[in-house]
Amino acid sequence: MKPILEVAALAGIEEEELELYGRYKAKLSPSLWERVRTRQDGKLVLVTAMNPTPAGEGKTLTTIGLAQALNAAGHRTVAALREPSLGPCFGMKGGATGSGKAQIVPAEDINLHFTGDLHAITSAHNLLAAMIDNHIHQGNVLRLNPQRIVWKRAMDMNDRSLRSIVTGLGDGNGAVREGGFLITTASEVMAILCLSTGLGDLKERLGRIITGYNQDGEAVTAAQLDAVEAMTILLKDAIKPNLVQTLEGTPVIVHGGPFANIAHGCSSVLGTRLALKLGEIVVTEAGFGADLGAEKFLDIKCRQAGLSPAAAVLVVTVKALKYNGGMAKDRLRETGMKALEDGLSNMKRHVENLKKFGVPAVVAINHFADDLPEEVERVLAECRAMNVPAAVSNVWAEGSAGGLELAKALTDLLEKESSNYRPLYALDTDIRTKIETIVREIYRGAEVSYSPAALRSLKDIEQLGYGNVPVCMAKTQYSFSDQPKLLGAPEGFKVQVREISLSAGAGFVVVHTGNIMTMPGLPKSPAAVHMSIDDDGRISGLF
Repeated sequence: MKPILEVAALAGIEEEELELYGRYKAKLSPSLWERVRTRQDGKLVLVTAMNPTPAGEGKTLTTIGLAQALNAAGHRTVAALREPSLGPCFGMKGGATGSGKAQIVPAEDINLHFTGDLHAITSAHNLLAAMIDNHIHQGNVLRLNPQRIVWKRAMDMNDRSLRSIVTGLGDGNGAVREGGFLITTASEVMAILCLSTGLGDLKERLGRIITGYNQDGEAVTAAQLDAVEAMTILLKDAIKPNLVQTLEGTPVIVHGGPFANIAHGCSSVLGTRLALKLGEIVVTEAGFGADLGAEKFLDIKCRQAGLSPAAAVLVVTVKALKYNGGMAKDRLRETGMKALEDGLSNMKRHVENLKKFGVPAVVAINHFADDLPEEVERVLAECRAMNVPAAVSNVWAEGSAGGLELAKALTDLLEKESSNYRPLYALDTDIRTKIETIVREIYRGAEVSYSPAALRSLKDIEQLGYGNVPVCMAKTQYSFSDQPKLLGAPEGFKVQVREISLSAGAGFVVVHTGNIMTMPGLPKSPAAVHMSIDDDGRISGLF
């Protein structure tokens, strides 16, 4: 690794604009933004993907490798990524810093505690939870209804046992009520931090958080509980973007970490805006498939922040295509041309969807050593038939050298085709229309079914005056539908909306579909059991 001072210098960042966290990590001072804010923006490129296999298919890896390749090809490039969560690190997925020769480093630090941002978000979230219960215990001047508290507690770990809990048990321990935990990456505080444009905006958004409802059915906010200043104090450093590097020294801004299947799935607005002032090209990513992360990036983040992406890169793999074509996940290394043919429909639909936003796309085939040449060629042929540029990416094995073909395809696209970015729906349509537009246009569903609780919440949200905000769909990542096993490119299905909640501070409505959970559980054999650390502190199995 290069000292972070050298990496910063490559990006035109001065030493006094860094707050150092050792030799290889730094936070970026607000003074940097003040110096560069009037510069012309670089071109924003979104890396997204088809629906993944349960193991993931290398979207972060491709983002990192592409950024390295663009720099190697002479284009000043900065990457903008999310921070990993401890939940998937110790659960199913493992680390989230790339792999092979396309990694961000120091990977162990980034995957674990990094600069403490997620811990600060967890603390701010739980401070508000504690102040809610304390307010009720100390006389309840605001007349909060203990049965209508909507603010749960949070922790950055997968723990299904905490999804539903009872608090206040025992003498003198406050009001007994039902509650629960969500994972920190699903916290509205996380979304607020990622969408805020500065400390003042952060405070305003925190103040709008709805904690629950009083005995008259009126919303009670964090501002009314006098929690905002203390929450902001906990977040004063977390709001500053972090600077690290790739294995080849490409600057990377890593900041914020909302999941895309239960939250809006994009790194911070502050980090992206800074990157756009520092790089000729900025490569960012949005979580999971384009039906989730890309849709939210384009309908929520870009709209709120005034960003206009120049292009999108859709990551596919032969394995993911075969999986979406019906091949069992333990057979994906085998030849399967029939499954590949059937799975191509998933890739085609994602390309079609990106075009609905007016964003030109290139397909990146993330290459595995055991991919058969004829299978790779079949994917390239399908892209040619769709008139979509495509390239094989071998950044895991070769770093920037393995991404030069993809970098060339992308830069050619940026030169030849202009983006006509537009959100999918207008904000002045009602919430149900927005939900049904996404289901119809992006998922290709035929119908939306609402639970009685969802309909009641919808009525309350619109009565509060929040009918004109975007919607954030909480849905399985494995399917266009809300059913994880409905693979490929299904049509005509019904989406079940179980719950609708308002994130007034973040500025969107969260729509919970199917069986999606805001607190994941650990798998039968979690990644944690395959990790070790030796007497010298060397870690194995984290990523």
